[in-house]
Amino acid sequence: MSNQQQQQQQPSATQRLQPKKQTMEDAYSPPANFLEIDVCNPETHGLNKDRYTDYEIRLRTNLPVFKLKESSVRRRYSDFEWLRAELERDSKIVVPKLPGKALKLQLPFRGGDGRFDDEFIEERRKGLEEFINKVAGHPLAQNEKCLHMFLQEQTIDKAYVPGKVRTT
Repeated sequence: MSNQQQQQQQPSATQRLQPKKQTMEDAYSPPANFLEIDVCNPETHGLNKDRYTDYEIRLRTNLPVFKLKESSVRRRYSDFEWLRAELERDSKIVVPKLPGKALKLQLPFRGGDGRFDDEFIEERRKGLEEFINKVAGHPLAQNEKCLHMFLQEQTIDKAYVPGKVRTT
């Protein structure tokens, strides 16, 4: 018997497993763990120097670490900067970068609406959504109080005591 014939007769340690047939219940039941975060509905407030844009942050999850399974809060770009700084200081994760500041768009005598231009706001919204999904999807970041406050509390208490979330 040739070597090749012997290999075909013996089961291989790396042999493929036969896939389990998926039932309709499996296909249409909620996923085991999910975390969905949308950054949407940008709104610009104020006038002149007091003008700013905030975004709605909508969260849906079944992860036990989050006390609310659905929440909606409004956050400004500066709130995202705060969250990033807190995570860099207190967690062991590499925190992704935020979308850039609109420095060129803030120059005086520049035509258009600058950082309040619809196109810029939409680009920033996409970048903020990508940032928060990367951060919140990280298992170590999910235990940080600052992330929970950012995602689920209506106001951010910047005098909070940093630490881990306890799940009970």
